[in-house]
Amino acid sequence: MKGDFSENERVALFIDGVNNHSAARALGFDIDYQRLLSLFREKGRLVRAYYYTALIEDQEHLAIRPLIDWLDYNGYTVIAKPAKEFTDPMGRRKIKGNMDIELAIDVLEMAEHLDHVILFSGDGDFRRLVEAVQRRGLRVSVVSTIKSSPPMVADELRRQADEFIELNDLAPMIARSHRVNAARSIRAA
Repeated sequence: MKGDFSENERVALFIDGVNNHSAARALGFDIDYQRLLSLFREKGRLVRAYYYTALIEDQEHLAIRPLIDWLDYNGYTVIAKPAKEFTDPMGRRKIKGNMDIELAIDVLEMAEHLDHVILFSGDGDFRRLVEAVQRRGLRVSVVSTIKSSPPMVADELRRQADEFIELNDLAPMIARSHRVNAARSIRAA
């Protein structure tokens, strides 16, 4: 991973769970969150690692519950809220579970205790948040991908960040082993 991290730098991770999961899946790997935590602990003084997600309590989305429980017991602060289900004017079932406000408030509240914010999201709505904490003297790195089709990071967010970290470049260090090995086998065939 490129980037100039100082071992005395106070760092926090802010992970937009849905956005980060979608970016990793678009690149063909699953994230090993233990390896992710270890990687950033090596780069600086990791103050906190936040993971944001909306929870849908129905049959097709119960798979996220073990991940949330694991994160909660293994060094992450999990911020979750129930997703809201509604029917749009066309009669289609829609789910709303945006965590942008929660993430933004936590970044702003933690700013005085940090030197470097690592934002795992490509959501362009965070550009103003990045700009606001930069004015407070913090460095901001955005982790997402431009290697997927379409790119998962908004251009305005990528340009506002002090550093853009390509998620695909982190894959060898943070991917769950079985997915990386399977991908290598497929490429070799």
